[in-house]
Amino acid sequence: MRLRRATPDDLGPAGAVTVAAYAAFVTGEDDPYLDRLRDAARRDREAELWVAVDDGNVLGTVTICPPGSSWREISRAGEGEFRMLAVHPAARGRGVGAALVDLVLDRFRYDGATAVVMSSLREMADAHRLYARAGFTRLPERDFSPAPDVQLIAFGRDL
Repeated sequence: MRLRRATPDDLGPAGAVTVAAYAAFVTGEDDPYLDRLRDAARRDREAELWVAVDDGNVLGTVTICPPGSSWREISRAGEGEFRMLAVHPAARGRGVGAALVDLVLDRFRYDGATAVVMSSLREMADAHRLYARAGFTRLPERDFSPAPDVQLIAFGRDL
């Protein structure tokens, strides 16, 4: 498995992986959030899209939100933030998510950030276990609701 910035050829597959990973958390095929999940090109333009690839296949993806990115939601000065960590269901259990989290931590450590934060749907219990193993703890004071009927819970860890 190799981790790298997404190339133009990765954008379609990365969007498809994100949709597949989030399928259990959308309201159906008409959910408007699917367009946002699918739009890897926008995430790469407005933040940084990274992929985990193996044998030419995108297994997972994460959006790194550097300072100034419109994708930042809960970070404060000096903190890194990431969004939409996604692993294709067929690639789960292979360490893809952990490798992407490590990439995020290394990247922000290199940039001099003091902490990394992110938010997640309350229902994403598997992801929460991954974040806990990586040293993230809950930040309930940063929980928020970006849309009606959507409650995001926040996590963070010091670097």
